[in-house]
Amino acid sequence: MKRFLIYLTIFWSIVILSTASCAVVPSSLRFTLNNWSIKVHGDPETAVHVKNITIPGPGGDIPLRIYTPAGSGPFPIIVYFHGGGWVLGNLDTCNTTCHFFSHKVGCIVISVDYRLAPKHKFPAAVEDAYTATKWAAGHAAEINGDASRIAVAGESAGGNLVAAVCLMIQDRGGPSLVFQLLACPSTNLATFETDSYRDFAKGYGLTKFHATWFRKQYLADDKDRKNPYASPLLAENISKVPPALVLTGEFDILRDDGELYVEKLKAAGISARFIRYADKGHMAYWKTSAGKAGDAQYQAAFALQAVFRSNTEADTKE
Repeated sequence: MKRFLIYLTIFWSIVILSTASCAVVPSSLRFTLNNWSIKVHGDPETAVHVKNITIPGPGGDIPLRIYTPAGSGPFPIIVYFHGGGWVLGNLDTCNTTCHFFSHKVGCIVISVDYRLAPKHKFPAAVEDAYTATKWAAGHAAEINGDASRIAVAGESAGGNLVAAVCLMIQDRGGPSLVFQLLACPSTNLATFETDSYRDFAKGYGLTKFHATWFRKQYLADDKDRKNPYASPLLAENISKVPPALVLTGEFDILRDDGELYVEKLKAAGISARFIRYADKGHMAYWKTSAGKAGDAQYQAAFALQAVFRSNTEADTKE
């Protein structure tokens, strides 16, 4: 884990130092850092069918990558949002993760290349994520998917988008989701004063300084910090969002963001739980140091399998 945290700290620090005075992250730097991330994550270990497409979005076409497992289907669907502080990441940086879930869970994974900050400020990423999820529901049959079994999933900033999309779907009346999976999510951009932010502000990979910089790139102004689509933890009503599994690390500044979100869901009567990984910092439990699927990914896969199976059985009984 120590080597991973060193790499992660260097990674975020290079981003911030190289773009401190830039209105737009240079494409050459984004390319270099995304490629570094791809190398850390390793190559896919599974053989699934992969297809790249684009769909119309609110700010132009949205690139999607669709992973389909072997079998006859129709398959359940995961709509996946990559991490990267709303500034970095693309379809390639989460490629191995999407391969893993498609193969292990036996589902279609739709990876979403949403618009990135600082060029595209909030709520561009959320709107793209919502549009892709809505597209998945409306076109499930075309990709051999099951529209009655759709989950959303993501890590870090992608976890934030998961919670925001669930709120949007609740507020806009659909489509229906059966589950939300959030790995080390940011759920409150209004304040960085939780115990985990104070206790692990630096030295554990993602730092409070990094988080503050990413927030500045993502949000157009300070008032957006309290918008529930940026800070889902502040939403007044979450009574109709799907059940959730949240994965957190003991030494992650975002630990309390994820766990407080679970408590808020439970208080609203939503089935939710978190798994905290001891002695782990941000993302250190998601992948092994060799780029293989970590314990958290296996736990997530088992949870998704159970959810999709239970919804199949419920449909059969009806």
